[in-house]
Amino acid sequence: MRCFLFIVFLIAGNLGLFAQSEQLAKNFFDQGEYEKALKVYQQLYKGNPANPVYFNGVVASYQQMEEFEEAEKLLVERLSKSANNPSILIEIGHNYELQDITERATQFYEEALQSIEGRPNYAYAIARTFEQYNLLDFAAKAYERAMDLNADRNYNLQLARIYGEQGKIEEMFSNYLDLIEDDMKFYGLANREFNRYISEDSQSEANTIFRKLLLKRLQENPSLLYNEMLSWLFVQQKQFDKAFAQERAIFKRGENDLQGILNLALLAREAKAYEEAKEIISYAIEQSPSRTFNLQARHFLLKLEQETARPEHYSAIGNEFRALLGEFGYTPETLDLQIDYANFMAFQEGKKEVAVKLLKEAVEITPSKFDLAKVKMALADILVIQEKFNEALIYYSQVQNLVKNDEIAQNARFKVAKTSYYKGDFEWAKTQLDILKTSTSQLIANDAMELSLLISDNSIEDSTQTALKKFAKADLLAFQKKNLQAIQALDSILVNHKGEKIEDEALFRQAKLYEEEHDFKKAEANYLVIINSFGEDILADNAYYFLAELYANQLQDPEKAKSYYEQIIFNFADSIYFVEARKKYRLLRGDTIE
Repeated sequence: MRCFLFIVFLIAGNLGLFAQSEQLAKNFFDQGEYEKALKVYQQLYKGNPANPVYFNGVVASYQQMEEFEEAEKLLVERLSKSANNPSILIEIGHNYELQDITERATQFYEEALQSIEGRPNYAYAIARTFEQYNLLDFAAKAYERAMDLNADRNYNLQLARIYGEQGKIEEMFSNYLDLIEDDMKFYGLANREFNRYISEDSQSEANTIFRKLLLKRLQENPSLLYNEMLSWLFVQQKQFDKAFAQERAIFKRGENDLQGILNLALLAREAKAYEEAKEIISYAIEQSPSRTFNLQARHFLLKLEQETARPEHYSAIGNEFRALLGEFGYTPETLDLQIDYANFMAFQEGKKEVAVKLLKEAVEITPSKFDLAKVKMALADILVIQEKFNEALIYYSQVQNLVKNDEIAQNARFKVAKTSYYKGDFEWAKTQLDILKTSTSQLIANDAMELSLLISDNSIEDSTQTALKKFAKADLLAFQKKNLQAIQALDSILVNHKGEKIEDEALFRQAKLYEEEHDFKKAEANYLVIINSFGEDILADNAYYFLAELYANQLQDPEKAKSYYEQIIFNFADSIYFVEARKKYRLLRGDTIE
């Protein structure tokens, strides 16, 4: 027994020494001390000649020291001892390539490829060795030949990756589609790869190739997979009408599932393609026999109409709300519809008292505490626009107690702070905001941080907080949808408090309001003042980003947009807009997005 334990401890000790020595050799090699690395690897190889890491370490050390003959001797010896493993032929070829003896290297590479004819089982190892030395043409030939010799072998995944690296876009797309056809488990992987090459530009080379390939395959094999992929492609290109055509085809040939059409309507709305979204959801409403789906879809259509409505449309939208509620009733099932109707009456129609009455009645029929929290939050918001701040604070506090530890509760706490800020109770507002800086919701945490900084920055120099009170009033007017009055209030600050800390904040808030009012030239002017006069301050990256957005989306000047996105990339690496700015800059430049 003692003897056995002694042997066990001895083996364990030797293994530990080997591990330490291997790390030492690697460290020497990484630091460029190849002679020291060679000595350690030689000792390790002598003790365990079957270990490929030690063997490769010796060969690589010789090669780094340009002792190519010694490296070749070892490789030839290994070749003879390993039943002529074809991968060693590639290693010998690489050894010649390091000496710039390209013709001799190619002979060994071709010999390794030729060996697949009689030994197809070696194909994967041969191809992987070629890949290791970035010999992608040879690697692709190895995989292709193996698949030619045996139809059961499937190297589409490996070939797709290689074709992508070679820039053979059509072959890459084709191989990924073959993979998906054989096994849908590869769909997610293939889709991620497609995302690397497909952009919003429908005329780009990759988009054109992919579209033609999908259409060709759809003609040859009318599989729903190709309709789905075409729909996905058209969504990336923001061509929602074309995506809709594919989704209709899927719906008619499938199992009458409207989920794909509903998802498309949501994507169109997100992209602000409102007319296409309306057409898509209207089709879903016509096709659906489900009462619940019909309610949800018609509610969604009402939201779309609100987002594009002008004041002259409000009467018709109000009638649609009332008709829908008349049909489905004022019940827990229509709670979200009732909340939206109350918000529409309060914010668009100016019928605040009626909206409050509706929500107070909804409170009485709402059994779920989460639904109750939603109703009370909406009710508190309307009380704020009525400037009934104390009553609003009571409802926000009730929401926090109803759904403790939920994000809704954190949002309610933020609204408590915002309401206190509107009231001019800046100290209490800041206390709440400082708690929310660590919110699990990044959006709430960022908003809390911004408002807290606004209060603290504008309380130091002005103990009376005169400018801050005016600014809070302007913010309240904006919340009440009184944009023109808010703009005037901010004008007053810019005239009477010029040179104070509040100036860049007033310029920025006003720019956002100008955008809401579609006065894009005035918004542009404000952003430029911030950039030119407050380029080192906290709102500089915001101004650069939103000015770039303005040029890209409203003022149709992509070159200027590119220039301002670029400023964020080079000068504001820690900005929350950095990732989006880089993505949009690359899109404008026509890069492939990875």
